[in-house]
Amino acid sequence: MRANIHLLGAASTLSERSLSLWHWFSGSPLHIIVILLFALLGQRLGSRTISKAMNRLASADLIPGPTNMVARQKERARTTGTVLTSTLNAVIWVISLGMILDEFGLNLGPLIASAGVIGVALGLGAQTIVRDVLSGLFMLVEDQYGVGDKVEVLDVSGTVEKVGLRITTVRDANGILWYLRNGEILKVGNHSQSG
Repeated sequence: MRANIHLLGAASTLSERSLSLWHWFSGSPLHIIVILLFALLGQRLGSRTISKAMNRLASADLIPGPTNMVARQKERARTTGTVLTSTLNAVIWVISLGMILDEFGLNLGPLIASAGVIGVALGLGAQTIVRDVLSGLFMLVEDQYGVGDKVEVLDVSGTVEKVGLRITTVRDANGILWYLRNGEILKVGNHSQSG
């Protein structure tokens, strides 16, 4: 009889521990897992959607003309897709991080307010980065040059190997790879584009 009562008490204690463990897990840990799953799902769906849209844009006959124009259109669509995917991923993970910090009980109001002040300070200090990114955006939209073009940029002549929002890389005839900030590029000579 005592053994049964002891077993019943042990089972009751085990049940209470299981219940308290479940209450703990169904709180913040479960919310954090759900936030991470939604972030991963959003990242994957967003990347896939952007990729499909850019592939459609690349295959559409928007610019009738020679084959090199079609290849150029595909390269621009690919570059734009990369930029959009990176931006989407950054937004998703910043929002997810904020939600996770909120689950840990961190008051986000002061953090967001201080981020605004820090953002202004960084904006003043990072004007060159902003200028580089804006110049890179306009350079992509205006199709000034693309990967594979023979260009003269600043005091460098060579072939464009990579075009980014902030930096363009050009390999010269000697094999040297030059990293050029887009904000510094004031004029470009493109030997590959026909007039």
